Amino acid sequence: MIVTDIVELSKSKSKIVIDNEAVFALYKSEIRSLNIRKDEELSEEKFYHIMEELLVKRARLRCLNLLKSRDYTRYQLVMKLKQGFYPPTVIENAIEYVASYGYIDDVRYAMAYVKYAKETKSKKQIENDLQKKGISKQDFENAYTQCAEKNIEVDEDALIQKFLRKKNYKREDSTPEEQRKIIAFLYRKGFSLDKIYKVVGAVE
Repeated sequence: MIVTDIVELSKSKSKIVIDNEAVFALYKSEIRSLNIRKDEELSEEKFYHIMEELLVKRARLRCLNLLKSRDYTRYQLVMKLKQGFYPPTVIENAIEYVASYGYIDDVRYAMAYVKYAKETKSKKQIENDLQKKGISKQDFENAYTQCAEKNIEVDEDALIQKFLRKKNYKREDSTPEEQRKIIAFLYRKGFSLDKIYKVVGAVE
């Protein structure tokens, strides 16, 4: 293994490139103590020490520190570690470590988000939000089913009525054009046309 580049990331850290591919970040003090130099060979012993001792411990600690302040999805933690130039094997190790202690649980995260957003967002909108956070469709459906069993779910009829009040919409006073606009607005909010027509009515 040849150190093909050492790129400064900050005053304290640099990125190490091995054989023009493998990349990880180390503190400059570690680079000096390990005597890592550009265009020189990195022994397997040093490489193993970096991966299995330095970086794995650091990645695990990074996850734990992040989770102290709030919950993260598995995907969000992976992205955080990638930003820190942790290699894929180190990231996988760290994620599985915190998951084994129950510190991350995508279904639990999704359930908490449903409870938080159910008064302001449609089921579809909540699902889309969670998808952006890396929650799979299966985990979302599992979470929503568990929420429904606890009577924690989106009352879409009531939520549509809430939006109509905010828009000062009254069907009896609306023109067909105004009705089409409110239907389009609610559709963009993630409500199905069946739900919308049930509350608003179809355009006459």
